[in-house]
Amino acid sequence: MSYRLYLFHNTVSFRKTTEKWGGLSNMAKGYPLLVNGIPIQSSEILYQACRYPDYPDIQKAIITQGNPYEAKQTARSFEAKTRAGWEKNRVSVMKWCVCVKLCQNWESFFALLDSTGEHDIVEHSEKDQFWGASKDSEGNFYGMNVLGRILMDARDVARKKGLSGFATIPPLPLDRFLLLGEQIRDVTFSPLPMNSGQSLSLF
Repeated sequence: MSYRLYLFHNTVSFRKTTEKWGGLSNMAKGYPLLVNGIPIQSSEILYQACRYPDYPDIQKAIITQGNPYEAKQTARSFEAKTRAGWEKNRVSVMKWCVCVKLCQNWESFFALLDSTGEHDIVEHSEKDQFWGASKDSEGNFYGMNVLGRILMDARDVARKKGLSGFATIPPLPLDRFLLLGEQIRDVTFSPLPMNSGQSLSLF
């Protein structure tokens, strides 16, 4: 992933979940998930839990926190037990989590993504130029903006394929892709009948 410059006049940015584009954040409330029948409050919590597949107790501690910020802090306290290959696979895990969010909150989350038009989506962060990008004195953003790029990719696929493209999100083909001791299964858009032959090929 390379660093990029995002010009302010063609950018939709998010930083706080309470701001206009806050729903694009993994920290945002109102986008609940259900994986293997287990309710998970946000995509950030799911992402953090995926870091510790060999430790169901740690995953449970993360999932049961009151909000994503507390879940992230809990996850950080166990970093020494992070799964092997995390740095290599974390972008794929994040893509999967965003796709799960879109799959299970299609109406609200796709509407938000689609409302960004053709603007670049940027996570504004002054501390993290990997997932986000920082703002310069002219209001432009500079960074890898990996999360923003994942969101733009998801937006493009969603516009092209519609709900059918996100009807089933298969588990990642990672060794020991587990949640609370069980292999993660297909995630589906529950309210509508599924077409098992349709899945997302964003990876």
